[in-house]
Amino acid sequence: MTKKQRAEIILQELEKLYPETPIPLDHKDPFTLLVAVALSAQTTDKKVNQITPKLFEAADTPEKMAQLEFEEIRELIKEIGLTNQKAKNLKRMSELLLERHDGIVPQTFEELEALPGVGHKTASVVMSQAFGFPAFPVDTHIHRLMKQWKLTEGKNVVQTENDAKKLFPEHTWNKVHLQIIFYGREYSPARGNGEKDFLTKMLFDR
Repeated sequence: MTKKQRAEIILQELEKLYPETPIPLDHKDPFTLLVAVALSAQTTDKKVNQITPKLFEAADTPEKMAQLEFEEIRELIKEIGLTNQKAKNLKRMSELLLERHDGIVPQTFEELEALPGVGHKTASVVMSQAFGFPAFPVDTHIHRLMKQWKLTEGKNVVQTENDAKKLFPEHTWNKVHLQIIFYGREYSPARGNGEKDFLTKMLFDR
């Protein structure tokens, strides 16, 4: 079976499992999504969703976030990791959105990735989920499963992303990256024994 054939089977099965793909991070607009994704580095979406209601109550726009002191932001997000760096990034990101973009989240990878705390994965999530541009954000679940399904050599997430984009049709990217994440969490957690991972069995036990 070729990589392309495996990718087609994966697409069919994921569509049966997850016909709807709600965005895991709670938000109401591009700015709150950008903040939530930036906060999700090295922590869980669930944890981010627990702290963002209070944060967004205090500052749900770049103007309000920029007006908060660093210490105030740090206090609001203290329950997640890398607190100091994330608080510093949120404040400076908000200031730069005001200085460079009139307080509006930009719609290009280049402009997003120029903001503090915004790497390629964060920019990809915002581009795909806030603005509908085709993108394929690769998180640890996707990186691991793409290797497990032998769809990539997966030396790094950049290679995994490039391979995913070649194997899955562009119009599916924004949905399938979430479907793979949902599948990883439910059927193939990193610390699990793989018993529930029927897709890997389906692909390689034939």
